Amino acid sequence: MNQNPQTIIKLLAESRVIAVVGLSPKSDRPSHGVAAYLQRHGYRIIPVNPVCAGTHILGEHCYATLTLAAAALAEQQTRIDMVDIFRKSELVGPIVDEAIAIRARGVWLQIGVINEAATDKARAAGLDVVADRCTKIDHAIWHAEQSEAR
Repeated sequence: MNQNPQTIIKLLAESRVIAVVGLSPKSDRPSHGVAAYLQRHGYRIIPVNPVCAGTHILGEHCYATLTLAAAALAEQQTRIDMVDIFRKSELVGPIVDEAIAIRARGVWLQIGVINEAATDKARAAGLDVVADRCTKIDHAIWHAEQSEAR
């Protein structure tokens, strides 16, 4: 899948609030490690996992759906900028539909998560899209490049 480096940089630079769909409370899971890394680098993480809804993961309230998370954040005058997806490729479609409905700025499908129909739909709706890449890896590269440029 061809990725636009400018889209990657734009999402990393402009997003402040990231909903992590499929965020596990287990610290040994990739979703947990990536979310913790992003949190350490100043992003607010919003856990979305129906099994853990109502609990806290990484100190943040966990929601059953993106729609519920967006509604709760709207009450705080906050919005979800990016949706980081840790789900099987075949489950991405409805998540992208929700991301479009809540007016997220972008969706990011983690390594191994590829759903062309969903990503095409997101792009057609005006969302920035990255697929089959890791936010932690790409952030680390971008952060290192930013540091070198200073």
